[in-house]
Amino acid sequence: MTEQTWAGHPRGLSTLFFTEMWERFSYYGMRAILVLAMVATVESGGLGLDDRTATAVYGIYTAGVYLLALPGGWIADRLIGQRQAVWYGGILIAAGHFTMALPLEPTFFIGMLLIVLGTGLLKPNISAMVGQLYHGDVGARRDAGFSLFYMGINIGSFFGQLICGFLGEKVGWHYGFGAAGVFMALGLIQYRMTGTHLGDAGLQIASSDDAARDARERRFGWMAVWTGIGAIIALVVATVGGLMTLDAVAIASAGVYVIVGGAAAFFIYVIAFGGLSGAERKRVGMIAVFFVAAAVFWSGFEQAGSSFNLFAERYTDRVIFGWEMPASWLQSVNPMFIIVLSPLFAAMWVNLGRRQLDPSIPAKFSLGLIQMGLGFLVLYFASLYVVQGEQVLPTWLCLTYLLHTTGELCLSPVGLSAVTKLAPKRYVGQMMGTWFMGASLGNLIGGLIAGHFGEDSVAEMPARFMTVFVTTAGFGVVLALLIAPLKRLQGAPDEA
Repeated sequence: MTEQTWAGHPRGLSTLFFTEMWERFSYYGMRAILVLAMVATVESGGLGLDDRTATAVYGIYTAGVYLLALPGGWIADRLIGQRQAVWYGGILIAAGHFTMALPLEPTFFIGMLLIVLGTGLLKPNISAMVGQLYHGDVGARRDAGFSLFYMGINIGSFFGQLICGFLGEKVGWHYGFGAAGVFMALGLIQYRMTGTHLGDAGLQIASSDDAARDARERRFGWMAVWTGIGAIIALVVATVGGLMTLDAVAIASAGVYVIVGGAAAFFIYVIAFGGLSGAERKRVGMIAVFFVAAAVFWSGFEQAGSSFNLFAERYTDRVIFGWEMPASWLQSVNPMFIIVLSPLFAAMWVNLGRRQLDPSIPAKFSLGLIQMGLGFLVLYFASLYVVQGEQVLPTWLCLTYLLHTTGELCLSPVGLSAVTKLAPKRYVGQMMGTWFMGASLGNLIGGLIAGHFGEDSVAEMPARFMTVFVTTAGFGVVLALLIAPLKRLQGAPDEA
């Protein structure tokens, strides 16, 4: 029987493409106005937070979205399967956006918590399902499929930031949050209606040769899930009831150490006690390197919703023919570039692969990090005008976003594909979770960094942009020097 295809790829890719597109519409649409709503005055419908607190909350929220990808992957692997994890995660996300749309401060943060929980279930598992659609195909076609999937992410991001950004800034913050919920609901409907195209992808629950061990793991898993739910409810009640207060900056700082320690412990456990072969251990070691690279990359990239957003609002001339463009619209430049460039990058990887010239995964990561750093170098020069009291043209941010986009296309979709190729079969969901843990760590660091770009430290802005440039580009150069040993860790595609 001939395989049904969509744009030359498995038919199920269209189901996951559009589900992720609407989910990313809701996520990035809400993210586009999150910091702006938090620093806006109470009289204008905002929360009236200072820059450091707002960006720390932003960092905790975006970090939490990715941090819960690890337990989300485990829940799917061991308890409910990836297809159900995506469904229930989407329901929680939609509920979170609708809760944020209510004009009450406690519901604002409760809604953010629901989105974090839902995305932790949905995000790692929908990416893992894309990998399952390709079965034994570990070549350039698989990378191209992930690049197309990544284009769907950015179509949703582009329109989400335009629509939610306009509603939030020009109509009311809560209208922007409500629109995000509506489109997540559309994504759930599409996912349910076209689920038959997925075949058996996402249905299997991982098992070992030891049935008793599997049963114990599932009992422990459900106990942990219900314990976690109880702890979250208790935390929400205590905070809303005024029984405890939370310091966002302190929480974000502590979170950095927790994630680093937790990730290190997880990798050590899997390598030492996971029952892996020698080749599998090497590949897990390579995923650990990607974890670090992802953290460095996303700590810079995620400035888009925090420091770059405030830079656009306060220091960028956005007046077009007498009308001031919403500051959040500049965030849509990145997904616009992704939409335009994704097919070109996908075709480029395929064509290079046919000629045996496709750069190695470490080489692509190195290129991504160096381009990330160059984007901050652009803003270093822009900030020299800002410290003189001038506003700058949007072209500075647009050029930064172009460099970050080309860097992202070298690193992010390639990283997603690489983890699904390198991860041992029994740990695919959890290894995908570690990829997102790297993003989580980067988001926490990024939120803390963004707090130092506030109005009270304008004079220090050029130095801070230069520091980020040196750090990210420098790490990319180091990675380039390690390409040969990292390629040896990867081994042959069919090595067991």
